[in-house]
Amino acid sequence: MVKEKMVSLAVNGGIQYGGSKLTGKQLIVLGKHLDEDQEVELTTFQSIYIKVPESKVDPVQKELQEVGFSVYKNGPYVKNLRTCSFCKGEEKEGMPIAIELNKRIAGKEVPFPLRPSYTGCPNACGEPLVNDIGVLKRGETYEVYIGGQATGTDAKAGMLFEEGMTPEQLYTCVDRIIEVYKENGKKREKFSKFINRYGFDSVKRDVCIIEE
Repeated sequence: MVKEKMVSLAVNGGIQYGGSKLTGKQLIVLGKHLDEDQEVELTTFQSIYIKVPESKVDPVQKELQEVGFSVYKNGPYVKNLRTCSFCKGEEKEGMPIAIELNKRIAGKEVPFPLRPSYTGCPNACGEPLVNDIGVLKRGETYEVYIGGQATGTDAKAGMLFEEGMTPEQLYTCVDRIIEVYKENGKKREKFSKFINRYGFDSVKRDVCIIEE
């Protein structure tokens, strides 16, 4: 009998005030889809990786979403938005903006796993400058940094790409950056390497943010 292919899913508790938390109900539902000895991996992007049979991906994903999980396939996709803990309150730190941005970009197919990050103030607890795409809320506007890299001998801070943006301009900016990467990146080319090869100015030109 041919063993069914297993598919890896990234399961995330969602963007919340006070950091990432799980409820008892969520843990019970998650446990239903794990074998007794099956290991799960907790990532630095606040996600849990589980493996499910390929034929059950859709129903499992639906059931997990019904209890508040965000669920994405693991692989060359945009990861869920890594965030800060929104320590000064959800509205002040722009949590609704982070939630909307995550809905727009998480799970999009790209040449290599892309890690976006968001932080609600200049303390930058969400580490936006050392991730592929970083968003920083400054006052009532938003800044985007690209090309950061947290690990390796070539670790570096991201470069300021755009600043002074409204929420709608932010969504458009990040959407277009991802689209430029998807269309011009090579297979399995990390985003930071893509920026080095393709050129910061070329990405800027292609994104072409339209001023109000």
